[in-house]
Amino acid sequence: MSQTAAVPPRAAFQHPDFRLFQVARLLAIVGTEAQSVAVGWQVYEITGRPLDLGYVGLAQFLPGILLFLVSGHASDRFDRRRVLLICFAGYMLCSSLLLGYTLRGHRAVLPMYAVLTLLGIFRAFSGPASQSFLPSLVPEEHFPNAVAWGSSIFMLATILGPALGGLVYGFTKSAVGVYATALIMYGGAIVSIAFVQTRTGRLEQKNISIDTVLAGFRYVWRQKIVLGSISLDLFAVLLGGAVALLPVYAREILHIGPAGLGLLRSAPAVGAALMGALLAYRPLRKRSGLVMLACVATFGASTIIFGLSHNVALSLVALFFLGASDMVSVVIRGTLVQIATPAEMRGRVSAVNLLFIGASNEFGQFESGLTAQWLGAVPAVVFGGIGTLIVVGLWAWLFPQLRDVQQLTSSPKQSS
Repeated sequence: MSQTAAVPPRAAFQHPDFRLFQVARLLAIVGTEAQSVAVGWQVYEITGRPLDLGYVGLAQFLPGILLFLVSGHASDRFDRRRVLLICFAGYMLCSSLLLGYTLRGHRAVLPMYAVLTLLGIFRAFSGPASQSFLPSLVPEEHFPNAVAWGSSIFMLATILGPALGGLVYGFTKSAVGVYATALIMYGGAIVSIAFVQTRTGRLEQKNISIDTVLAGFRYVWRQKIVLGSISLDLFAVLLGGAVALLPVYAREILHIGPAGLGLLRSAPAVGAALMGALLAYRPLRKRSGLVMLACVATFGASTIIFGLSHNVALSLVALFFLGASDMVSVVIRGTLVQIATPAEMRGRVSAVNLLFIGASNEFGQFESGLTAQWLGAVPAVVFGGIGTLIVVGLWAWLFPQLRDVQQLTSSPKQSS
């Protein structure tokens, strides 16, 4: 019997620190997602330009690409729990600034971009710390199960967050209530993470140097399975970034307002959360690489269907399958990156992984906004989905090691 098959479906929840950590993540992500709905609607309401929605993503992405070497090294050199506490406090600061700015009735977007850039700085440090902290909370044999549940909880938060943000915004007709809600959520996250007992301490013992800072990047480059999985996600989501244009679809194509925008934002997360729970109960035991490629192709096809749809129900179904297929990639990539990486390097490798994720998500928002400004929202989404399908074919050819991955274990097995 394989190691994965012997693990109980809820094995990760046997560990108290894992439960506390997931509560903190749930609260923080709900706050962030609710806030993102308010920011997107507020910016588009002020300017009416899809390109400005792209700038929302760009403002949050640039700090990550500029700081990823430093932030990854910080996660390996300082206690990861303490790094997370500081970052959650930083999130509270950003929500406070957005709240104060909105209460004053200002109608310029540049100060909002400045706050989003500060938010991006804190995210640049919290991401590697969070990803690399998880393996410390559960034994290795429970880690794939922890990734599946952690990803499902993440998606549950992205269901609740946009729905909450859209409802509060729609009810109050203002972003003020949403930013206040985010403040409360971040405060709860700080309390929860403060009760976590695990202390990682300093894991990287070498003095800081160019060699230690670049170690994570070199590791990813040598490990072709890891490189293939994270770069596949990079280009697939970068091209298929329909989520960035949801405010345009909600307002001008589907005509469902801010509450409907929250529903659209939640639909991919519903699919992903259900898929994450399914993977926890029915883990991948063979042909993981081929399954990943097939699901990324499904992601591209779902993007095309959503782009062409003018029916709310069909759009929600397409977004549901988009999220479900993406979750498979998330679980496979998350397991490969963390289990195959030495503990003292996980922060730096996670930083590289998150750089790719940030490029696909935040820079993908900018790419989608720019393309929509040139071509219109519908062609931008449809061409992006077609590009994703092309990427899947290329990666299946360029990375046979990824295509041949069988089980998700500490040393991923490949077919002979």
